[in-house]
Amino acid sequence: VGELDDARLAALVPQCELALVAEADDAVAGFCLVLPPGQPYTSVNYRWFSARYDDFAYLDRVVVQPQWQRRGLGRMLYSAVEQRTRAPWFLLEVNLRPRNDDSLAFHARLGFTEVGTQETDYGALVSMQAKPLAHE
Repeated sequence: VGELDDARLAALVPQCELALVAEADDAVAGFCLVLPPGQPYTSVNYRWFSARYDDFAYLDRVVVQPQWQRRGLGRMLYSAVEQRTRAPWFLLEVNLRPRNDDSLAFHARLGFTEVGTQETDYGALVSMQAKPLAHE
């Protein structure tokens, strides 16, 4: 997850379709921020998806506190996004350089597939991942 200071976070949250917080033991255990299309967000990855998809839910960041990792919290946050959005696509990126095999495996288990790769302006190579969402 890229660094985000308080000012940039304060500017980003109003652009979000969803800003979900998971609490445990009266503290924040994790959160995620999801943007719809048409936002003025300058992320190179968001812009990549915006050029290719008309309607989507873009997971900009998901953070789970270390003591809550590998306990299903990330899966719960993703499920909450899928239940709350009406978008036909759930989009995100995963690092290939530096390689994040745990994240690649996690997203594959959840049904995400690679739809492209991109060199970023922050020196990473990322796998652009998409999951179609079926809404009843």
